[in-house]
Amino acid sequence: MIPRVAKIALVAGVAFFDSLVVFNNLTDFDSNYQFVRHVLMMDSTFPGNRGMWRAIHAPAMHVAFYLCIIAWELLTAVLLWWGTARMLRALRSSTKEFRAAGHLSTAGLTLSLLMWLVAFLAVGGEWFLMWQSHTWNGQEAAARNFTVVGLVLLIVSQPETERTA
Repeated sequence: MIPRVAKIALVAGVAFFDSLVVFNNLTDFDSNYQFVRHVLMMDSTFPGNRGMWRAIHAPAMHVAFYLCIIAWELLTAVLLWWGTARMLRALRSSTKEFRAAGHLSTAGLTLSLLMWLVAFLAVGGEWFLMWQSHTWNGQEAAARNFTVVGLVLLIVSQPETERTA
């Protein structure tokens, strides 16, 4: 029973984190919008770098990127809370039923991993050369979040060794 409770608690923890991220992005829209805007404009990358042709200077595109990130985070949080509820309902069910109840959690955790890997580390970090910025570099936070979520996904994915009925 304890491994199941641990899995549920960890998924709920990531859901809570993502919910706070969405809440902060909606209630203090401008703070992280500025981050997205500067990354897309590449205005703090190395002077004279050859990747500046990738920069996006259109404010409408900045808002669109940011809204897509918030929507991604919101969908992730919803899937994780829904997955948490399903796992809680299946807490005392068979191994097969509990594993099936965890599919939404796996989907939410995977969506979260993809956000940190694709949106932040790949697109922001490499395409928009965020790694070159001392001011607008979110790679460390993205790597930290990717690691935490990845560990939770690995734990949630572990097969059960004992049957709980």
